[in-house]
Amino acid sequence: MADDMSLSPSRDDFAALLDESLGGRDFMEGQVVHGLVVAIEKDFAIIDVGLKTEGRVSLKEFGIGEGESKDPPKVGDSVEVFLERVENAMGEAVISREKARREEAWTRLEVVYEKNEPVMGAIVGRVKGGFTVDLGGASAFLPGSQVDIRPVRDVGPLMGKEQPFAILKMDRPRGNIVVSRRAILEEARAEQRTELVGQLQEGEVREGVVKNITDYGAFVDLGGIDGLLHVTDMSWKRVNHPSQVLAVGDTVKVQIVKINPDTQRISLGMKQLQSDPWDGVEAKYPMGAKFTGRITNITDYGAFVELEAGVEGLVHVSEMSWTKKNVHPGKIVSTSQEVDVVVLDVDASKRRISLGLKQAQDNPWDAFVAANPIGSTVEGEVKNATEFGLFIGLDNDIDGMVHLSDLDWSVSGEEAIQRYRKGEMVKAKVLDVDVEKERVSLGIKQLGGDPVGDGETYKKGQTVTLTVTSIESGGIEVKFGEDDAPVTSFVRKSDISRDRNEQRPERYAVGDRVDAQITGIDKATRRVSVSIKALEMADEKEAIDQFGSSDSGASLGDILGAALREKAGKE
Repeated sequence: MADDMSLSPSRDDFAALLDESLGGRDFMEGQVVHGLVVAIEKDFAIIDVGLKTEGRVSLKEFGIGEGESKDPPKVGDSVEVFLERVENAMGEAVISREKARREEAWTRLEVVYEKNEPVMGAIVGRVKGGFTVDLGGASAFLPGSQVDIRPVRDVGPLMGKEQPFAILKMDRPRGNIVVSRRAILEEARAEQRTELVGQLQEGEVREGVVKNITDYGAFVDLGGIDGLLHVTDMSWKRVNHPSQVLAVGDTVKVQIVKINPDTQRISLGMKQLQSDPWDGVEAKYPMGAKFTGRITNITDYGAFVELEAGVEGLVHVSEMSWTKKNVHPGKIVSTSQEVDVVVLDVDASKRRISLGLKQAQDNPWDAFVAANPIGSTVEGEVKNATEFGLFIGLDNDIDGMVHLSDLDWSVSGEEAIQRYRKGEMVKAKVLDVDVEKERVSLGIKQLGGDPVGDGETYKKGQTVTLTVTSIESGGIEVKFGEDDAPVTSFVRKSDISRDRNEQRPERYAVGDRVDAQITGIDKATRRVSVSIKALEMADEKEAIDQFGSSDSGASLGDILGAALREKAGKE
């Protein structure tokens, strides 16, 4: 039968012969197989893996990675290689030592990844966004954010150094591995932190080194664990920025103020190691006492004054000046300025002291009252005109107000205020001064006196000369008295004449002058009633009383004629 096969072998016969020559071994491409170094030729090692022909492996592949011998392999050495192809175009087996190492590493790393264990590796190169790490044959990616807990500027000291890494992600089909050095450091730090926190106690005093400074405080290394020294706990006095007190690298003595076992945060303090300057502050700074301090901070609502190191008081904006109102504190005082202040209130429990700046100065309102009693005349500049009056600037930055109702006796305040302009100098009479409320009431119309309300200028029954200012259907508008402060009134149609036929407003023209009698004065409303008719009737009665009556036989015409002649003779 063998002879028959040798004469005309079929495809199946050839496969049977090949299987017989290989001794029944099952070689699969893409697997790691054992091989024997049979020769060394130049830069290649000839390796027999039990196939029909040997394979060639570059000697460079034997020097890759930690743990590999740098010496080239020797004849007779047993090695593992990756079988890529059983036979190439030249009839040789295609094998790779590097891929064998990689397959071994992937198998090993998958076990480590499943157990969530760290793996040893070394940073061997830099790539975009991070670094390349050799994990004993497998290449992994280390993102830049995963190198350390804090950003690292110089990675040189870490290059080529074997150290543990945590595997974050593995994708064998894509050949992708992502690792983290930061996760290992954080885990070690957490363990160390838990151990150290357990050794610390609140109130304990320790030495530490300032590692970092921020706007709100400084981080102090207590020997493997950091604590926060807040800016408010650095000193009893005001500290605007931690850099004013500390610098990175300083060794400081601190007290452990508080430990949070849940978050493992540690709060530190330096001022707690010093005596509290607020102890006995009420005795040192009694109410009403005057002290000298330094302005340390200015805000919209006032200024802080340092009385001694660690003790500050607030001068509220309302207590800064007797006269300057609605002014920012920065326009009255400046930082670092030495000022005299008076203690207004002390609350030691809340660590607050209220101070007064104006109380340490003479009150200009008292001086104003002494120099300008009620009823006196003052002069000042019109500072502002508002809907309710004029503000007049007086001595020592004091402002007085003239209400609309105190501008003029005869016209409305809205009309009278139109006469005044900002910057104009005016005179006024002091009507009232409220020192406590810091108010001065002034009057301009009071300078000339009240022609109606004083009871001296005009009286009921008095004869006055009227000037017609307007003709109305129901009567005439008139004025009388002084030209600079005239009194206005209205003569009703029925009071124009005693003769009914003459009670016609159109008889008069604007500017006409006519005598009339005051028939009434209302001081509350400042209205004066006048009547031409009443004056005519009063003249008639006087004539009758003087020259006779109807009983003596004289006619009214005779009586009035005699009265008129006598009056003309006197003139």
